[in-house]
Amino acid sequence: MEITHRFITTKGVRMHVAEQGAGYPVIFCHGFPHTWFIWHNQLAAVAAAGYRAIAPDLRGYGQTDVPADVESYTNEAVIGDLLALLDDIGAEQAVFVGLDFGAALVWELALRAPERVRGVIVLNNPFAPRPPRSPSQLWAKAAARHFLHLDYFQKPGVADAELAARPREFLTNVYYALSADYHYLDTWQFPAEGTGYLDVLPTAPPLPWRWLTEAEFDTLAQDFERTGFTGGLNWYRALDRNWELAAAYADASVTVPAYFMYGDRDPDMEGFSGRDPLTTLRTYVPDLRAVTKIADAGHLVQLERASEVDTLITAHLRELVPNPSDVPA
Repeated sequence: MEITHRFITTKGVRMHVAEQGAGYPVIFCHGFPHTWFIWHNQLAAVAAAGYRAIAPDLRGYGQTDVPADVESYTNEAVIGDLLALLDDIGAEQAVFVGLDFGAALVWELALRAPERVRGVIVLNNPFAPRPPRSPSQLWAKAAARHFLHLDYFQKPGVADAELAARPREFLTNVYYALSADYHYLDTWQFPAEGTGYLDVLPTAPPLPWRWLTEAEFDTLAQDFERTGFTGGLNWYRALDRNWELAAAYADASVTVPAYFMYGDRDPDMEGFSGRDPLTTLRTYVPDLRAVTKIADAGHLVQLERASEVDTLITAHLRELVPNPSDVPA
């Protein structure tokens, strides 16, 4: 089964979609700075298990359109793309898999349109309720003490220019920093004033690594060399707007079936998900069916521990959709 590529037109963008296999749809949502290719191992495994694996370049990334205005990058807007993708393939429902921004996206999709979601499988970014203050207020407070990329990315044009000038250096360093081979929170040792992201990231060892080949990295890097990073950075700049738009869901629980897995060295679990993220997850996701900690893995767990993640995802799919030929038309 080969990966095929095509484009669909949603209400807002022309979206590139990679697909492999046939059967019940499983839609993979990436984060920053990624493209659809971050899931290539999982596409093959899910397709081999009899499902239709689908990985779009989310808006702002890869071969998908890059809208200019920040409002176009809210979860509400991108959920529209995902629902348009479901309509395009003629499916009432799908299983959604997410990491990083893709995780936040599928959690909110499950809140906004649970009737379109058979279940969610989330990596590294647990569900948490809407905070009482806007995200940028929290980041600014932290950035008064140390460098914080979340705050740094809020300045239009600043990170855009820094990262676009040295895209391959940025990508190798940030992928390495987020992995189990480094402790990402060491970037907090630097002051925020006068500091860029490349100043705080470690220098990555030469490729290949134990979990990333040169060819895989080249595939990930080539789109960013062409597009730059503004589309991805606009997802960060839309987070306050996400917070405003989610007011109606402030106390809501995710009611669809859910599975969660995380790397034991994931920096989001350590430093960005609250003091007790798993208790919060269990409180607000009542149909949480499994939580799995994956040893010796960081934020890019689906690359770092591909076989374990493949096995877990396909096992969870078998529970959710025992007959993958049962397409939800």
